[in-house]
Amino acid sequence: MKQINLIFILFPLLLCSQEKIEGIVLETNAYNKQVGLPGANVHWLNTSIGAITNFDGKFTIPYKKEHSKLIISYVGFKTDTLIITQQHGVKHILTSINKLKEVVLETRKKTSSVSYLTSMNISNMSSGELLKMACCNLCESFETNPSIDVNFADALTGTRQIKMLGLTSPYILIGVESVPAIRGAAQAFGLSFIPGTWVESIQITKGAGSVVNGFESIAGQINAKLQKPLSDSKLFINTYGSLDGRYEINTHLNTKLTNKWSAGLYIHGNSRDKKFDKNNDTFLDAPLVKQINLMNRWQYVDLEKGVVSFLNFRFLNDEKQMGQINFNPSTDKLTKNAWGSEIDTRRVEFSGKISYANPEVTHQNINAQIAFSNHDQGSYFGQNGYNISHNSFYSSAIYSSILGDSRHNFKTGVNYTYDKYDETTVIKLEEVDYKRMENSIGTFFEYNFDDLANFNLTAGLRIDNSNLLGTFVTPRLHMRYTPWEKAAIRASFGRGKRSANIFAENQNIFSTSRSINILNTEGKIYGLDAEIAWNYGGSFLQGFNLFERKADLTIDYYRTDFKNQIVLDLENPLEANFYNLEGESYANNVQVELNYNAFKGFNLRLAYKYYDVKTQYKSGKLEKPLVPTQRMFANAAYETEKNSKNSSQWKFDFTYNMVGKQRFSSTLSSPIQFQLPEYSPSVATINAQVTKVFSPKFEIYVGGENMTDVKQKNPILSSEDPFGSYFDTTMVYGPIFGSSYYAGLRFRIN
Repeated sequence: MKQINLIFILFPLLLCSQEKIEGIVLETNAYNKQVGLPGANVHWLNTSIGAITNFDGKFTIPYKKEHSKLIISYVGFKTDTLIITQQHGVKHILTSINKLKEVVLETRKKTSSVSYLTSMNISNMSSGELLKMACCNLCESFETNPSIDVNFADALTGTRQIKMLGLTSPYILIGVESVPAIRGAAQAFGLSFIPGTWVESIQITKGAGSVVNGFESIAGQINAKLQKPLSDSKLFINTYGSLDGRYEINTHLNTKLTNKWSAGLYIHGNSRDKKFDKNNDTFLDAPLVKQINLMNRWQYVDLEKGVVSFLNFRFLNDEKQMGQINFNPSTDKLTKNAWGSEIDTRRVEFSGKISYANPEVTHQNINAQIAFSNHDQGSYFGQNGYNISHNSFYSSAIYSSILGDSRHNFKTGVNYTYDKYDETTVIKLEEVDYKRMENSIGTFFEYNFDDLANFNLTAGLRIDNSNLLGTFVTPRLHMRYTPWEKAAIRASFGRGKRSANIFAENQNIFSTSRSINILNTEGKIYGLDAEIAWNYGGSFLQGFNLFERKADLTIDYYRTDFKNQIVLDLENPLEANFYNLEGESYANNVQVELNYNAFKGFNLRLAYKYYDVKTQYKSGKLEKPLVPTQRMFANAAYETEKNSKNSSQWKFDFTYNMVGKQRFSSTLSSPIQFQLPEYSPSVATINAQVTKVFSPKFEIYVGGENMTDVKQKNPILSSEDPFGSYFDTTMVYGPIFGSSYYAGLRFRIN
């Protein structure tokens, strides 16, 4: 097997290649920073050979010696012709026509977009999209994206969880700078540990995704790119305050130390110290919180040698207090005086990345990454307890080039992952320790064919060896075909496999009175087997003009079939049972989305989603609890024209979400006062934000969440007897707090 893996990695390096040119197209934004320009057209004069820049402004185009004039164009920008005398990297800045005072720029770049050209179904969210809401952390960044569902995880912690294709976040490979980050001990709260202002852009991939990033993704992949010290503002301050007592501040300090080195210090703090109990159930509607979050980020750029690297150091301290409003941790902790809970988390991270693009042979690229994290959480929930310590190490090396000519691209490399877990649970006063060490090494090869016209595909295969999961193969395939203008038909399938961290991923079960049982004992992970699933589906994207304005329509269908799944069975109101799947478990998802630029400065996004998610439980095949069958989404965004003197403008954003009925876990065997109906009612919420930009340096914003003041009635079962047998905080289908209003400001110096 070792010899096969070695051949698998080295074989592509022995093949011949044809010349091509890689480059980047930039624009100067309102903050006088040079940023990538996505969607620019690049082609050789008097030929049909061309390319379109990706979301970062980068492109690759075939090169022959007879090619000498490269044309770069984009609507609203001056078209430029570059004279190319030899094969080398291209870096070019386009100039806005508006700045030349020839015409008024009529178009604006989309803050969220889906490419017509990639084989994978990837949508991109820029920093402009993230500013549509206060966007205090990464989880809240998805409020305006219809592909991601954002829900409350329970009635206590105030933590939001995300879902894609009807499946919760553990089935999504969530990375930061392409390093798997929201996993293991960080699964429940990790998205709330990444401040929104630190994020430069987000890429969302539906389906199994790329084999380059690992074998764990099942429903999709999310990657967050962080702000870069070289391109971020020298000073950035964002403050936020809400009427419900939540306060946040973000400060970015960036400096260019030398011609090659830049450094940034990113500081985030948030707190909530006010107690609210609007529904009079004696429990806090939102937790008391204190968080300090620091990141030191270094960037090295040597374009002559083709080297770019990053070093990141990060520290997090997060403290939460939940429970009854009269709970005092000093006197009531782990007693029956009052029901209370605390979650204290300390996290330390280090990561490094180095990228090398051969300046002599532009199609050869090498990337290497390492990441280490230490995550310690101590917590108790009434008289239950859960502690976890998780040390994680990740490394990868990737080589990319072409095979023969630029229509044939490939990536190959190796990943290594090491995880050490030490967990302690206390359930009904019984303490149990769980310790395990898991490591895996894998090699992969991913081939991409692009005929530079109507068809491309990405085919990937990886082989991994894990001390707990054994040796296994992960295949994935993505295809894109353009049958006519402004259309893209995509299809994909792929396999995913993962170890389920049953306690870290389901911490809300500790804030119940249920007994927690593991019904299997022969597996290597808590006595359970690994989860295995196949995901397959497709999408159709069509761009068109409606009343002479741009629009596009997307229709998606994806299905996930589990060959094994760790089932959390809550159908007995007194028990939470974990066991291996016996029978069927699947998730079907259909989404229809319309984007329309109705008039200058106004963009409308509408979406409808249908879910069919069912699992075989001991009591029969049932709908997955708290997964709606239908969702509707609408987002309207309007920006006034910028003032020509100081770039001032107004921005208005409005988001509507309707969540259909959701099945509750069965409560039929409970006493009548603790029984719930079979389904929840549907819920509709409205969020809105208004931003006044005074200049490129200063802006203020005000907004509201859940402005219709929708609240779930009695979200906590048996709140009057929290130490009784039927206490449960997990039956949450909608907002708990009601409406919330906030204001903030952003200040930057470039």
